[in-house]
Amino acid sequence: MNRSLAERLWAAALWLLVAFFILNLIALIATVITSSFATRWLGTWFPAAFTTRWYFSAWDEFQLGDVLTVTFEVVFAVVGLAGLIGVPAAYAMARRDFPGKKLVMLLFLLPLLVPPITYGIPMATVLYRTGLGGTLAGVILANLVPTVPFVILVMIPFIEQIDPRIEAAARVFGAGTLRLFTYVLLPILTPGILAALLLVLVRTIGMFELTFLTAGPTSQTLVVALYYAVFAAGVRAVQSIDAMAVIYMATTLVWLLIALRFVNPTQIVARAKQAR
Repeated sequence: MNRSLAERLWAAALWLLVAFFILNLIALIATVITSSFATRWLGTWFPAAFTTRWYFSAWDEFQLGDVLTVTFEVVFAVVGLAGLIGVPAAYAMARRDFPGKKLVMLLFLLPLLVPPITYGIPMATVLYRTGLGGTLAGVILANLVPTVPFVILVMIPFIEQIDPRIEAAARVFGAGTLRLFTYVLLPILTPGILAALLLVLVRTIGMFELTFLTAGPTSQTLVVALYYAVFAAGVRAVQSIDAMAVIYMATTLVWLLIALRFVNPTQIVARAKQAR
């Protein structure tokens, strides 16, 4: 009886902790959203009045049209290149045995395990020395470092669950490697590829460290522009910065919801366990 009571108290304490965290998170987001619509908000529970002019002000002041254009150029370039490189690499890792395979897998894991700032500084130094630092190409290359391994790790369980006899049968009927991948594997792997690329998209939108270290004045993504809006010299209206933050949150949330529409994280874990 005492043990049952202790378990219930422990469960209740955990739920209270989770509820406290969620409540604080909701309050923080609600405060930013409310401030972005407030005309003036000082020392009161609610603003004196509401307006949408801060969004127009932020759009003009921070040149959000150009920033969003750069953001989506970087994001879609990273998504496309990560898919073109990561999917074939994942197939090779899932289907081929070769000396040093575990070492190669460890190398793929390192950019995901090591904080980006750790390898971002020397990588940015190399990019600036080669003339790529501060350019759109440099930002794209920097973001490929963690995203290509991410695609590989997500795709390996999807590939391993495909029966190798399907590929063997296709080769018996004369399918080459390109036709095998295009007409046999690609239709089967489409859900996994979409899941990996959509998660890469959301990850790239939120990638701050590598983008900050390699971006120039004309190659800043939305998250870097938001950082400069907060910490750069000069006086800016808090509501205008909050409006920019809301635009960033909305952009990320939309793509995250689309990603979750195509992928369930629990299914990825289950498939990985089945493949093992």
